[in-house]
Amino acid sequence: MEPIRERAAKELMDGKVLKKLSEEIIPHILKLYGGSATAQDFQIYAPNATFEDPLMCANGVKQIKSAFYSLGKVFSESKIGEYTVQENEVAPGKGQILIDNKQHYKIMGKNVDVISLITLHIEGGKVVRHEDWWDKKPLWNRETVKLPLFGRMVELTRRGSMLATHAMMGFGKDPSA
Repeated sequence: MEPIRERAAKELMDGKVLKKLSEEIIPHILKLYGGSATAQDFQIYAPNATFEDPLMCANGVKQIKSAFYSLGKVFSESKIGEYTVQENEVAPGKGQILIDNKQHYKIMGKNVDVISLITLHIEGGKVVRHEDWWDKKPLWNRETVKLPLFGRMVELTRRGSMLATHAMMGFGKDPSA
């Protein structure tokens, strides 16, 4: 009977730890999408973290910085408005934070609203993978489309877009640096 109690107590603690992690991470995510990120906001990421959305595929914190620092250059407004959060434990020390949200952007005077599902994969208290699914649809790649060659071309386009953005944004240099 004692091992069952210990396991139940551990599961309860893991749930609390993940909830605490999401409470620490979400304010940084809101700042990233709001175009007001600072270098400290990127400390939520592991050094080899990845970020993917339908336009870009970033590898490492410097490319992730370029992706989010570029929002303020492209849009006169950007923010996450309404959102709900769900935490899931995947394995001991690994979790997933799902942010069902509505993103708002303003470009050339026009308002653009996007329904999105952000998935943050957490390991050791850090984000190792950050995915942003617009319209809550999986990202296109060689594994999610019917023609793998087409999926590969989409992947290459997203990587090219990221590399161009990375170069234009000073290769992940913090604006205040």
